[in-house]
Amino acid sequence: MASVLNPPLTFHRNQVLVGFGGATATRGLYNKNFLLRTDVTQRHNLVMKAKSSAEADILAKDSISVEVNDKRDFGVVSMHHVGILCENLERSLDFYQNILGLEINEARPHDKLPYRGAWLWVGSEMIHLMELPNPDPLTGRPEHGGRDRHTCIAIQDVSKLKEILDEAGIPYTLSKSGRPAIFTRDPDANALEFTQV
Repeated sequence: MASVLNPPLTFHRNQVLVGFGGATATRGLYNKNFLLRTDVTQRHNLVMKAKSSAEADILAKDSISVEVNDKRDFGVVSMHHVGILCENLERSLDFYQNILGLEINEARPHDKLPYRGAWLWVGSEMIHLMELPNPDPLTGRPEHGGRDRHTCIAIQDVSKLKEILDEAGIPYTLSKSGRPAIFTRDPDANALEFTQV
């Protein structure tokens, strides 16, 4: 697997590679604490393909060699998945598939775990729905999901999602900062942010 990535990718501390639909772009954003550099290249696309196709194999066999510069640099590439607890898998799948339009990753094992679940594609990353008793209460949560634990998904058109949520009768709030973002909750009150990029 590592031979596919020749030369090996080098990640320096405070440098992150981020991919958006395979387009080539370089942008540097700076603040006083860190540098965020997005550099979408063919090599990054290979990493994403390698990551997706190799997940069923054991970790040691498919590890990609990453040159590190200090003991805290372990080669962060991207977010892989977010785990979301649900009380009823079918109810949650109805929301995530039929309202949000996410597709199941059939390649991910769901029958090897001691609970029911499903893996849903969000671009090149995933949401892992896990049917477990939900430790979070449905009531008493902040009205605005941005003030609660939340998962943020980058989208292209907030106004289109607003129409979809309105049609389905699903409540939401808009970003308090005025940026193009919308917050809603799934059937188990897990907060979701959708931000327009």
